[in-house]
Amino acid sequence: MKKFRESMYTLIVETSTNLPNDVRRAIVKAKEQENAGTTAALALGTISKNISMADYNVSPICQDTGMPTFEIKVPVGANQIEMKKAIHEAIDKATKNGKLRPNSVDSLTGENSGNNLGPGTPIIHFEQWEKDEIDVRLILKGGGCENKNIQYSLPAEIEGLGRAGRDLDGIRKCILHSVYQAQGQGCSAGFIGVGIGGDRISSYSLAKEQLFRSVDDVNVNENLRKLEEYVMEHANQLGIGTMGFGGEATLLGCKIGALNRLPASFFVSIAYNCWAFRRLGVTLDSTTGEIKEWQYKDGDKIDFSQDKSEVTTQGKKGREVVLQAPVTEEQIRDLKVGDVVILNGTIHTGRDAIHHHLVEHDAPIDLNGQVIYHCGPVMLKDENGEWHVKAAGPTTSIREEPYQGDVMKKFGIRAVIGKGGMGPKTLKALQEHGGVYLNAIGGAAQYYADCIKKVEGVDLLEFGIPEAMWHLRVEGFAAIVTMDSHGNSLHADVDKTSLEKLSQFKEKVFK
Repeated sequence: MKKFRESMYTLIVETSTNLPNDVRRAIVKAKEQENAGTTAALALGTISKNISMADYNVSPICQDTGMPTFEIKVPVGANQIEMKKAIHEAIDKATKNGKLRPNSVDSLTGENSGNNLGPGTPIIHFEQWEKDEIDVRLILKGGGCENKNIQYSLPAEIEGLGRAGRDLDGIRKCILHSVYQAQGQGCSAGFIGVGIGGDRISSYSLAKEQLFRSVDDVNVNENLRKLEEYVMEHANQLGIGTMGFGGEATLLGCKIGALNRLPASFFVSIAYNCWAFRRLGVTLDSTTGEIKEWQYKDGDKIDFSQDKSEVTTQGKKGREVVLQAPVTEEQIRDLKVGDVVILNGTIHTGRDAIHHHLVEHDAPIDLNGQVIYHCGPVMLKDENGEWHVKAAGPTTSIREEPYQGDVMKKFGIRAVIGKGGMGPKTLKALQEHGGVYLNAIGGAAQYYADCIKKVEGVDLLEFGIPEAMWHLRVEGFAAIVTMDSHGNSLHADVDKTSLEKLSQFKEKVFK
């Protein structure tokens, strides 16, 4: 078990820090699709740089290292109890070493276990097979894309597409709608796994299982192969683009599976995964537990550090504006959607627990004129007691929609950084109060960690590392204005235009 434990630790670290080759190829293809000089092209350039930095630093590609999910095939007689213990020990070690963010939270108390262990965490599925070797696959699927999973029960009325029946064409409508509803909140351009049939649970499980298929493989079922090809072509005509900024690359992969079902039930389940598609696997010697072979590392590894394409902070329509935090209302009201803001000074993280706390309590510091960053970083403390940021990309902002406007007005906050945009309540508050929403590039945890020059302090650490309020001094922190104080929202615009494009696919295609 010692060698098995070491192999599991190696697998966890590699999965968190090193994108598989098939995903790298898909990102290169997306860059080729995108129009140069656009905001979406800027986002893809930042993503490429982030992948390279994660390779070099051996640090998490994205700060949200998700819910570790293991799919394991073992020979008959393998001791699954001991294997599970060894995986738990490897998870604990990877968390302590900053390769995983502590993500296991008690659902009733909100208490973070601190080591990614707890009831249901991690997820481990065992299956026996006839081979005399062990096959372990691991996926780290973050909360932002997990929240964009969706399940349909047919027949149904689908927004923009009308009635979807219990047939291949109804399934087509569900899949296209699933891509539309994800927008930029799931860190597009993304990947989807689709499960057809089964019951509610097995349908979702099948959808996630599809994510273990290689991006390059071909479905053996002819009908499903044609459907996968159709979805890949037409989903990329919705104009959602990378990060939901609008653009040509919205979907990077689609894999579909089917199960038998009950006559009364017809489920179509979609597991959405962000561009940071962290999925790897190993084949192990069943006697020693040593790694014999890696999965998803076929072909040459694309080294993004050799990518010489220019990453410009200047979009087609926007300006580049340098701001020193704290900021004034006058500075904020001068900003327009499309501007690129370069932030210097101190910013303060705040996620779900912080926003819930601030509604009912005073802030631990003076937030007047300050910038809140929707971020749950990966942090490590050194031997001198100093905190260091290991990964620090944005989290999905829409979760804070019930709180954000009220919190900004209450404390005088002028800017919010996050990803995926926010809704009408926040947009109205930005207009009334004089605030702005800045969209950082989702998943670019190394890129933004490099902009953080010092951890100046932390408050409310009792909420756990991801949910605490970290005070971070930054230099050259770039983000794009996507919601301004004049009532403009890029997210609302892209949602509207992509719904219009979705509606063009109403007519029946598959019989």
